[in-house]
Amino acid sequence: MYNDFNIEYRTEGHKHARPGWVNVECPFCTGNPGLHLGYFTDENYFHCWRCGGHKTREVIATLLHVSDYEAAQIIRSYGGFVRTKKVEVTIKLKAFKTPPGILPLIDKHKSYLKKRKFDPARLEELWGIQSIGPVSKLDEINYSHRIFIPIYWSGKLVTFQARDTTGKHPLKYLACPKDRELVNIKHIIYGKPEYWGDIGICVEGVTDVWRLGPNAFCVFGIKFTPAQVRVIKQNFKRVAVMFDDDPQAQVEAKKLISELRFRGVDAWNVEVEGDPGGLPQEVADGLVKKILK
Repeated sequence: MYNDFNIEYRTEGHKHARPGWVNVECPFCTGNPGLHLGYFTDENYFHCWRCGGHKTREVIATLLHVSDYEAAQIIRSYGGFVRTKKVEVTIKLKAFKTPPGILPLIDKHKSYLKKRKFDPARLEELWGIQSIGPVSKLDEINYSHRIFIPIYWSGKLVTFQARDTTGKHPLKYLACPKDRELVNIKHIIYGKPEYWGDIGICVEGVTDVWRLGPNAFCVFGIKFTPAQVRVIKQNFKRVAVMFDDDPQAQVEAKKLISELRFRGVDAWNVEVEGDPGGLPQEVADGLVKKILK
């Protein structure tokens, strides 16, 4: 449409255009040079970096200097600005299932947690963690001798992770097979919604959440997805992002903060030495108290 009506626009690669956005000069906040008005192709809406969101009909009417009625006709003629996507139909062949051999937390796993300055009894009670015995295979994945971490969403067990405690396995975490998950792990966040308020603390992994407590949540690694950003926005007004101190983690933390701010969430970075899960408990408690006050 922009080409047809000779409207200057930019896509990804321009300083004002993020991936998935098409940006033009905003007609609602003139006097501020720059292509601040963006159209998000994935979710079909307009948002200006300076003056906020605008209805599609309002944008088209203002940009093209036409009436609301004419704007509606133009929108319909371009298919409602909905980008055509290839629809992938998947048939779930496998039922959700946890690894066999799950037990109450065993002594060696309690010892591992104590060495990391966690309280095993509290983790059992609050987070429902358990042990996996010496024989445990699911879809040819060997989950044996790990800590079982159940992951709930909307009050239902939907997926899981399993944490190595030996330090010898190349993969610290093994996840539920993708075709068995009830909900994709990267479409949700890990935490205790019943404890959440307006302020959330976003960390990378489950052990970081355990250290900071139920006011925290994680996105399962430094890479986050648009679905997780939407979930965060739905649940919090303010978010402190506390990733590990390595350079790549901090790059991703700043990206997440930018995405949240763009969606109206007050987000900021909290830098710590090392990773949040390795903080002394009293330091972690002090940080949480400071953030939530």
